[in-house]
Amino acid sequence: MRTPRLSLCLAAASLLSLTGLALPQIASAEPQAAESVDGLLATADVTAGAKTGKACQTCHSVDKGGATRIGPNLWNIVNRPVGSVAGFHYSTAFKKVTAKTWSYHELNEWLYAPSAEAPGTTMSFAGVKKTQDRANVIAWLRTLSDSPAPLPKAK
Repeated sequence: MRTPRLSLCLAAASLLSLTGLALPQIASAEPQAAESVDGLLATADVTAGAKTGKACQTCHSVDKGGATRIGPNLWNIVNRPVGSVAGFHYSTAFKKVTAKTWSYHELNEWLYAPSAEAPGTTMSFAGVKKTQDRANVIAWLRTLSDSPAPLPKAK
């Protein structure tokens, strides 16, 4: 037996179908991959990245030789081995991250959705959804080095 609400929904779906209108799509439970930032890094706004990156500094130090805080120091992170900051106790979830280095690609994926990259991570940061904002932050992170890593070639 159909409930009145279900009947109303079926009637609306039939009407939309007859008029050629599409039903709204329900968001997938599968996380989407982050859009690549490779083509944006060469012209990214480092100043804007530093401003957005202030959120990182709530838990991470960014100075050369800076102490670990709630999170590890981010100095010289681009192309640094993942999980390699001496003395920092990484969470069990983070230890399962399969990336070998913090490449531009890995930083982009992590910044897009940390909890998707390390389910159960103790890092409570939701991520940076706008592609240009991620490019700006990654360009800023690149400057946190005595010898910044070469930029990737745009695809």
